Amino acid sequence: MPDVVLPVLDEAEALPWVLGRMPAGYDPIVVDNGSTDGSADLARRLGARVVDEPRRGFGAACFAGLVAATADVVCFMDCDASLDPVEIPLVADPVAGGSADMVLGARCPEPGAWPLHARLGNRVLAAGLRRRAGVPVTDLGPMRAASREGLLGLGIEDRRFGWPLEMVLRAARAGWRITEVPVVYRARSGRSKVTGTLRGTVRTTRDMAAAARRS
Repeated sequence: MPDVVLPVLDEAEALPWVLGRMPAGYDPIVVDNGSTDGSADLARRLGARVVDEPRRGFGAACFAGLVAATADVVCFMDCDASLDPVEIPLVADPVAGGSADMVLGARCPEPGAWPLHARLGNRVLAAGLRRRAGVPVTDLGPMRAASREGLLGLGIEDRRFGWPLEMVLRAARAGWRITEVPVVYRARSGRSKVTGTLRGTVRTTRDMAAAARRS
């Protein structure tokens, strides 16, 4: 069964809900990226594998989880309760079954779950993917799945917020079959550190633009 990489930075509030809804057979790997709220210890008590990644950065945490994974298929998902782990098989099954090389979860937001500035920034990035790489996606979704060996072979360099975009660009240029499926997007638990703020959205967009130029 797939491994599920969960990058974590102060997500103690959301962890019980996220881990409690993990589908049977899916192995959560919590990558603690410098939490100060006890997230790592809580995840261990709840039975998750925990990897410590002291170098700050979303991509650094994702890469550490990818390296620690042992399953053939690896999934990635935000650990702030905005995405429901029950839906992970929607992205994992097509990869495991061989009908796709990468699957992204296209977010279908509940009311108030996705700030307008973040949604608009994501729309611009998705349009760029369609235009530059011919990737038929509408959302650069944070729930996604692909093969572990394939991802390691892509040579993704970004260790900040450009990681998700660089992953898809490199996969597209390698000829991967990339598709998306709809997933529910909920209001997150706790304070948003990234796209929930205008500053975070600008920083993320800047990192992704830099990743696009390198890829």
